[in-house]
Amino acid sequence: MAPLLVLLLAGVAVASRGDREPVYRECVSACEQRNCTGARLQDFRAEQPLYMRLTGWVCSDDCRYQCMWDTVSLYLKEGYAVPQFHGKWPFSRFLFFQEPASALASFLNGIANLVMLKRYRSSVPASCPMYQTCLNFAMVSINAWFWSTIFHTRDTAITEKMDYFCASAVILHSIYLCCMSVFGAVLVLLFACHVSYLTLGRFDYSYNMLANASFGMVNLVWWLVWCLRRHSHQPYLWKCVLVVVLLQSLALLELLDFPPVLWVLDAHALWHFSTIPLNILFYSFLKDDSLYLLKVNSVQKLD
Repeated sequence: MAPLLVLLLAGVAVASRGDREPVYRECVSACEQRNCTGARLQDFRAEQPLYMRLTGWVCSDDCRYQCMWDTVSLYLKEGYAVPQFHGKWPFSRFLFFQEPASALASFLNGIANLVMLKRYRSSVPASCPMYQTCLNFAMVSINAWFWSTIFHTRDTAITEKMDYFCASAVILHSIYLCCMSVFGAVLVLLFACHVSYLTLGRFDYSYNMLANASFGMVNLVWWLVWCLRRHSHQPYLWKCVLVVVLLQSLALLELLDFPPVLWVLDAHALWHFSTIPLNILFYSFLKDDSLYLLKVNSVQKLD
């Protein structure tokens, strides 16, 4: 399952109070002129750790990072609240991880999906009608958490788009699980149009938020209606209802939006950590539903 409300809260990461601050802009400009040209740039590259070079960190990035903390220190010294920079709170970088807690949480979500995929494959025969569809959903989910990990490790234009697009793919694939025989081709076309619109021109953050919020609400309502219509003869459906409702509820953690604790753990990271056990419950539902469909299919063949 994918983030619902959280996609509403992805935000426009164009400009924030911190990066509009003249002291920050002047600091970055002076740092780049002083350290990112000529011999000083060569010195920077010679001293930069290999892992930073391999993950794409350059001199101007280092200037923005150092000036961000200079600006934060000035704000705190003057008694002002911690500002955001480029749509994000200031995070203390660990090695090459830009947002260490969110990156770790995303990685653990991916591992949880991978572990539950192995359990699903060992419990459900390949002859089950939903077997391949559930495997495909698992791969789409693992891919989404992979790009979420990459994005929180290193925020660039490409990793940001991949994070958003893959999250959208999980939501649409979740809807597909409910209605694949009716709207499968429509959902594929919708996703292709969605990605094309955001890729071919300037990235439209407002449209992306609205589109993903709409996808999320359709996903929520469709699953709830689907479960309620079948719960009398499929008692395990409570697992699906609980996952869908908790995903929507836990996304409200994003509304807290507080400066990172110890400059590492923010509301977004807490939301990612909170979704880890939900992967286990949802795969348990997929296993139960697959085995139920296999049983129904076997009975129909005997008839």
